[in-house]
Amino acid sequence: MILIHDHQTSEKRKSPKNVKQLALSRYMELVKSYEKVLEKKFPTAMHVYRIFMVGIKEFYRDMKYYFRIHRKLTTSPRGFECLTRKEIELYHQMPKDMIRVAPMLILSTLPFANYIVFPLVYLFPRHLLCHHFWTLQQRMEFAMETQRKKLYNYKPVFRCLQAQLDTLQGRAEHNNWGYVLGLLGSGVHPKPEDIVKSIHLFRGDPYHLAYLYPGHVKGLLRMHSMHMGWRRRHRLAERAQILHEMDMAIEREGGLSNLSQEELRMACFLRGLNPITMKREDMVYWLSQWMSVSKVVDSSSLSLLLHCPILLGYNQPSNWILIH
Repeated sequence: MILIHDHQTSEKRKSPKNVKQLALSRYMELVKSYEKVLEKKFPTAMHVYRIFMVGIKEFYRDMKYYFRIHRKLTTSPRGFECLTRKEIELYHQMPKDMIRVAPMLILSTLPFANYIVFPLVYLFPRHLLCHHFWTLQQRMEFAMETQRKKLYNYKPVFRCLQAQLDTLQGRAEHNNWGYVLGLLGSGVHPKPEDIVKSIHLFRGDPYHLAYLYPGHVKGLLRMHSMHMGWRRRHRLAERAQILHEMDMAIEREGGLSNLSQEELRMACFLRGLNPITMKREDMVYWLSQWMSVSKVVDSSSLSLLLHCPILLGYNQPSNWILIH
């Protein structure tokens, strides 16, 4: 009986199923060992490969989510009120990400194209990829570089605001608006309530989007990292509306105190402030000032929100650090 039992056990061990499992486990061990060899000999290449593969998964996930958000927005009578802050941010950012990443994704599907794609994305991740593929350090570095480029357009737009002051002679808003611009010119910022007093200037002549001179419009586009192509004023209005809807979503979800440190930083960058050297309480304070203005903005005064990076951030030390 012992011999029979031993024979059955040996047959069991040699069954095709067990042989396949053994072969598969050996193969997996071989792959793992080969991966370790590659990591040892080509650490940079493997690091890029891993980031790219993780980025693809996150990008695909967010792309599917974007289409769900788009469908939700177009079918709901509540408009943006049916979306969360994160959904609005994704709705705003994802189309640009899809356009930016599309060439690399298409190229990577071609035979042997990976030999070209991986070196390119390693050398130019900021231009060829989006935030799904970036490390946390890269996200901060690229956000700071984008903010630096924005800041070079603050002074030209501020000059455009100043140039219209004389046309307000005799109007009720002249003195208060002159006071606001004077504070900015002297190195400090006006209070939100002083800014809001002049909101009527952004509902018509001279600062409504329809009344702005072409040079003023170009400055705003550059200041908000937008291209100089078609439908300039319409796209600026859409940008202001998105910013306003994000602000309102923050309010609906409990306010700024519910945002993480990383979310506060991204919120500041999006609104024209470099937050890298700032404490949490300083970011919350600055964003609360922005929100105070945003609360009174409506569809007729969206232009005011587009100018808030200057009105609230022109003299911020954290911004000046980037360009001086």
